[in-house]
Amino acid sequence: MIQVRYSTSPSSVETAHAADLRDNFLVPDLFETGEVHGVYTHDDRLVVGGAVPGDEQLSLPAWEDVLGGASHLERRELGVINVGQAGHVLVDGEKFELEHLDGLYVGRGSEVVFAGPDAAFYFVSGPAHATYPATALTHKDVEPVQLGSGQSANERSLYRYAWGQELETAALQFGVTVIADGSVWNTFPPHLHDRRTEIYCYVDLAETDRVFHLMGQPGATRHLVVANRQAVISPPWSIHSGAGTGSYAFIWAMSGENNCYTDLSAVAVEDL
Repeated sequence: MIQVRYSTSPSSVETAHAADLRDNFLVPDLFETGEVHGVYTHDDRLVVGGAVPGDEQLSLPAWEDVLGGASHLERRELGVINVGQAGHVLVDGEKFELEHLDGLYVGRGSEVVFAGPDAAFYFVSGPAHATYPATALTHKDVEPVQLGSGQSANERSLYRYAWGQELETAALQFGVTVIADGSVWNTFPPHLHDRRTEIYCYVDLAETDRVFHLMGQPGATRHLVVANRQAVISPPWSIHSGAGTGSYAFIWAMSGENNCYTDLSAVAVEDL
């Protein structure tokens, strides 16, 4: 099952009701056992999805009516992160074992199958102009960048899986940020990616915890209340930042004009 979301203007967000914000930007129901769910956004034509195999094997759907190809990756590339327990992904028959928060990059033209009774696979795909090989991205082997501080409650570890260096991709970037115990803020101070869309998926929250995700243009921000394994589409004109009520991590993925990780504009706190 796939849903289509259309682009929205910054001005419409300033006057939107909470329900409108959730309908346009929140992706709440990606993970259901035995199914693959997805959302196609016209913002940089990204697809965000979840696959929970259970006792079956699940193929990455073509969603031909939406994507227009005979297979999902006919003209696309894919990033996968396991947000459940151990499982594996078959890429053209080659098996890649993924533990919790392990990632996988899959290049254009491949066929993908998800498996593992306790696994839950989060994925993002975007248009690709070139083909690069499938590459496993083991969480424990990625050296994190340490950001923020405990004093400002934004201490976090940034794990860059695909970020325009080391691993070649056409345009896709993705990775995981883990918030340190005792800190609450992510991506703070905030910034803008004016040349690409970013999608956040919040994971590893307790059932009763939430993240208050800030969005909108600087000076006209709104917020979404986000639960575990829910994603937020962040258009290029929107900041993205948030604070949680308990420990959490988030998966970030983006695509657009380029795959230069540092192509962003900082937003000063006093400008919010």
